[in-house]
Amino acid sequence: MNDKFLSLENIEKRFPIPGKDDYVAVTDVNLEIKKNEIISIIGHSGCGKSTLLNMISGLDAQTEGNILLQNKEVKGPGPDRAVVFQNHSLLPWLSVYENIEMAVKKVMPELDSSELRARVDKYISMVNLDHAKDKLPDEISGGMKQRVGIARALSITPKVLLMDEPFGALDSLTRANLQEHLMRIQQKVQNTVIIITHDIDEAVLLSDRVIMMTNGPHATIGEILEVNLERPRDRVSLQSDPEYIRCREAILSFLYEKFAKDDE
Repeated sequence: MNDKFLSLENIEKRFPIPGKDDYVAVTDVNLEIKKNEIISIIGHSGCGKSTLLNMISGLDAQTEGNILLQNKEVKGPGPDRAVVFQNHSLLPWLSVYENIEMAVKKVMPELDSSELRARVDKYISMVNLDHAKDKLPDEISGGMKQRVGIARALSITPKVLLMDEPFGALDSLTRANLQEHLMRIQQKVQNTVIIITHDIDEAVLLSDRVIMMTNGPHATIGEILEVNLERPRDRVSLQSDPEYIRCREAILSFLYEKFAKDDE
């Protein structure tokens, strides 16, 4: 693995408040993310998780510091980074196929019609939605909508997949199903994934490392937890795995002992 794949160097983000001192959301964030690594960022509300994700995606700019992807400075959105939000953000008048096709057309205009169709079909199949490819978003379930969002993001072959609470609005069984989909897909496509989550079990199940953020304002990285579990991972057998239990307890201790927050 290349330890210099995605670098966050001395990142700070301030938001101006008229007539007052700036609000410092995150400060002194330094992190090296490896190629093909799955990272979870976890912390209490207001710890800057989504702020960090927005800066990595290029949707917002840091006030200080540098973000480098393969030694190239991130200065705005680009097809090398794709985002999956908690809200699926599908266009309601387009079918499943057309929502994915639109993204591919925009990023890869050089594809001819057969190449375009093959690419869209490939990613629809990857998320097991062949049977729903002609349906509109209102005609499919919330979990299926999120799978479309994941397929659309991956169809442009991003180097980094950014996921902001992607399963947070789903019921527990649907959430578990999508976690399995994500692990299987990442094994296939081998890209770097950064997930924002509030769910401790999700963070341990999915991640190679868990980034634990201190409370805001002036939030920063408090601890980084290495998750030494082999892949593929099975959620049932992991429940009694000593390493899984160790990781879960470490995150619980950080969030509810070292950085407990009473106002959530």
